[in-house]
Amino acid sequence: MNLPFPFPDTESPQTRPFWEAAAREELALPRCNACGQINWYPPKRCRACDADALAWTAVSDRATLFSWCVVERAWVKAFAGHAPYVTGLVALDEDPAVRLVTRIVDCEPAALRMEMPLRAVFRPLRFDGVSGEIVAPLFRPTEGTESAK
Repeated sequence: MNLPFPFPDTESPQTRPFWEAAAREELALPRCNACGQINWYPPKRCRACDADALAWTAVSDRATLFSWCVVERAWVKAFAGHAPYVTGLVALDEDPAVRLVTRIVDCEPAALRMEMPLRAVFRPLRFDGVSGEIVAPLFRPTEGTESAK
C-alpha cells in the first residue's frame, strides 16, 4: 500500500525493488548484465551500452559526500519537525558517477566536508501529521569522521 505525500511512491514498478531492498537494510540499484554499469535513476535501457538487461543488485553501502544543503526552514509542513536537516548528494564508491539524493544524519552540518566518506544507514522515515513510515537509506559519516548530533 502506498502512503500519502510526502512519502515516495514505493509501489512504482520502476523503484519498488529499491524500497524493498531498503526494507531489508540493503542498498540495491539496477546494474546492466551486459556491461556491468550501475544505472540510477532506473532507466528502461542501460545508459552505457543500451542493453535492456538490467537487474537489481546489492551494492556497497559506502559513498562520499558530493554536495549538501542545510535546510533551516522546511517549506513543506510535514518536514517542519525535522528542521534543521541536511540533504545531500552522495557519490557511490563503486561508481562515483552514480549519485543518490538522500539525507545526511548523525553529523553536525559544520563538520561536513567535500568527499567525506559516508555509509548508508537504514532508518524509518516519518513525517509530521502523516501516518505511516517506510525504511529509507540515509547516509552518515564513517567512524572517526562524524560529530555527534
